[in-house]
Amino acid sequence: MRAEAQQDYIEYVTGRLPRLRHLAYLLCGDEHRADDLVQQTITKLYVRWRRIRDVEHLDQYVRTMLLRTFLDERRRPWSRVGLLAEPPEPPPAPDCRVEDALALRAALARVPRRQQAVLVLRFLCDLGVDEVAQILGCSAGTVKSQSSRGLATMRRLLDGTEAQTVGR
Repeated sequence: MRAEAQQDYIEYVTGRLPRLRHLAYLLCGDEHRADDLVQQTITKLYVRWRRIRDVEHLDQYVRTMLLRTFLDERRRPWSRVGLLAEPPEPPPAPDCRVEDALALRAALARVPRRQQAVLVLRFLCDLGVDEVAQILGCSAGTVKSQSSRGLATMRRLLDGTEAQTVGR
């Protein structure tokens, strides 16, 4: 890569890194996995930089790359390797808002990946239906149905969690 193109790449990635990492964290809920997702995405971006650096909506293109990296992650054999039999217990939360956030994060992690991506983009990144559809490469109707199903699953999971907590 030429020095000028490389400098453009460095400036672009440096400016977008916090937003990419934030989106990755919203998608996966783990800082380390978020860093891995961003690293994979910016590596792919580096390889393609000469061809795509002049794309009209580069931020959207890179966000789509990150989202597809997230969705494809489960297909990789290493994703089935578990280092612990069970995830470690989170520390006790003194504030009910923290408990609610942990419950929401846990429920979101149990929603199917595609629905999870739609929910994060729609409600945490505050993107419109059409923009999410364009990022995911599907129709607006698919985004709406995935949102509806994802929210229904989240409600079911959260109602089950509350019932278990009350019964203790």
